[in-house]
Amino acid sequence: MKNILIIDGARNATFSVFQATEDEFAIVFPNGQDMETIGDLIERLGDDQAGRLLAPLWERPILKRDAMGIHGTLFFDNERNQRIIPSSKREIDWDDSSINQAQRNLFSRHR
Repeated sequence: MKNILIIDGARNATFSVFQATEDEFAIVFPNGQDMETIGDLIERLGDDQAGRLLAPLWERPILKRDAMGIHGTLFFDNERNQRIIPSSKREIDWDDSSINQAQRNLFSRHR
């Protein structure tokens, strides 16, 4: 199972973690992505298929303290996040001005 962190603009800001199967994860995050927006997912799959894909995930929450890593982030606050996430939708491609030197060093080893 892979863990997906949900980032949304809700007032409760729980930023909950849900588990996805390998196949589900590959559909949400194709081509080596580890970030996706719900708007782009729906655009790619269609509203009905995206709903069917995500329905089982919502039945698999996991406590952050029990998660053995975060494998992907799904953003629900599209308008804001679409402007800030890298176009590649990969964590290692953040703009250098958005991260500290230790992150730049780490990411440069994994590009």
